[in-house]
Amino acid sequence: MTQVERTKKNIFSCQCKFCPSYSAGCLLKAAPQMAKVFLVPGSLKKETQLENLFCAYPASKCIKEKKGCKCPSCPVQKEYDLNGAYYCLPKQ
Repeated sequence: MTQVERTKKNIFSCQCKFCPSYSAGCLLKAAPQMAKVFLVPGSLKKETQLENLFCAYPASKCIKEKKGCKCPSCPVQKEYDLNGAYYCLPKQ
């Protein structure tokens, strides 16, 4: 699999935050970390887990079940020529 770059551009383009599997509760839990990434210079490079851009980061610690997936229509997936889905969930 192509390695997706962990950049602010990719985070902005990422569709994970709009996914039906990504609940409002997960979005609220991730908000402080996402704010830090955008407000504190250099913090993006230090993040080993981010509740977003799951094709570049490990699976979510919040999402537990499949409720729909935006990966096939995501611009990041198209740019990196990926063909998977549900990157947010651990591989079975």
